[in-house]
Amino acid sequence: MTNIKKNKIKDLLISFLFCIAIFLFIITFSISLPIYLRPFYYLHIDYLELSKISGFTKAEIIEAYNAVLDYLTIPGKDFSTGVMKYSLDGQMHFAGCKLLFDLNSAVLLSSAICIVTLLIFRKSDKTGPFFIGKHHASFYSALSAIFIPIIIGALASLNFDKAFEIFHNIFFPGKENWIFNPLTDEIIEILPQEFFMNCAILIGTSILALSCTLLLYWGFKRKRNT
Repeated sequence: MTNIKKNKIKDLLISFLFCIAIFLFIITFSISLPIYLRPFYYLHIDYLELSKISGFTKAEIIEAYNAVLDYLTIPGKDFSTGVMKYSLDGQMHFAGCKLLFDLNSAVLLSSAICIVTLLIFRKSDKTGPFFIGKHHASFYSALSAIFIPIIIGALASLNFDKAFEIFHNIFFPGKENWIFNPLTDEIIEILPQEFFMNCAILIGTSILALSCTLLLYWGFKRKRNT
């Protein structure tokens, strides 16, 4: 095999790696938005009248939400729901959620590091221009990612309750501890399904915005070069 052919194969593999990294970054970055943008939840407290529904004050609701999010996102934090009661099953469900949150953060960080590293290598001319066929690798990333919110959104719009159930069956197989009893796990009173639906909308909107931005950029650049 000639050096030219070896270099072409190497550049193609690196382009595929770049494509996967961009795709994973778009997805995990979007998922991170409702997790780390806590004011997004705070806006729901008055909008959904959570104090009236739960019987807790706005300050107590914020305290409980922050305590749960601290546990889910900060290493070494003990589980807490503030002044609200919780059961062992409820705590175990959030322990499962923490694993998913940690996985999302790990993939987000890894994909970002991979993208930056490959761009640095590209800048030093140690790799090719990240093209796969006629298009840049990130074009395929955006094209792939854009279908996720479209498909999930279409299914959720038909029956969000069923989609919510399927989601939990996929990520928490064989478990029913995600079905909270408000008498033993009072936190569920301040985490209504409408909030999670709005989280899904935010994630989907972010994926669409990032994907469309990349597609428009490469479409405009290709048109300008023709």
